Amino acid sequence: MTENTPWNPVVLFSKPEEERAGTPLLVLFHGYLANEEDLMGLAGYLPDEFTVASVRAPVALGPGYTWFPLMNEPDYSVDRVVSAVQDVSDWLDSIKDQHSSVTLLGFSMGMAVASTLLRHRPAEFAAVVGLSGFVVPAEGNAFFHDEELAELKVPFFWGRDQADPVIDEARVEYTHGWLNGYTKLTKVLYAGMGHSISMQELGHVKEFLTHTVLGRR
Repeated sequence: MTENTPWNPVVLFSKPEEERAGTPLLVLFHGYLANEEDLMGLAGYLPDEFTVASVRAPVALGPGYTWFPLMNEPDYSVDRVVSAVQDVSDWLDSIKDQHSSVTLLGFSMGMAVASTLLRHRPAEFAAVVGLSGFVVPAEGNAFFHDEELAELKVPFFWGRDQADPVIDEARVEYTHGWLNGYTKLTKVLYAGMGHSISMQELGHVKEFLTHTVLGRR
């Protein structure tokens, strides 16, 4: 978006507008070639206290949308990631004050969006959930405030299948090392899940959100 044209994304909410004030916000970021409806079905398996907001990525591509080019494509750059995430950050600024906290959840490429948001404004998020996804290298870009994040150790849930056929070994290794160094990591492996989300994993995500964000044991 241009400086004078704020991004106005398509967003699905789990609660009507009159019921959102004062609730914790959980923002969902879908994966490559999906849309805002893709993850909305998760809402029924997560704590009722949350207002869930599922956001459509900005770039129409094939059957769905993407946040930025795939990392193995020639037009990928960290600047493309930053541009997309800056728009998301600006949009969040317009709604976050009505909520008690903001938590992020991303699937696949959406995990890159969620983790980049966390790295940009580490103090603003209660927790992050990453499902079958990855973290992008910062490549020295000033948008990323990893040292600040390292001091805060924000809770981060990372669930994946060790045999995930989509996320390659190099990205997994980088992501694992980064998460261990900069977040309070909860990592769980799910055999046989592939590049998807399982019911067992959703149960663990619900427990994680209940304990880390809602403060219940």
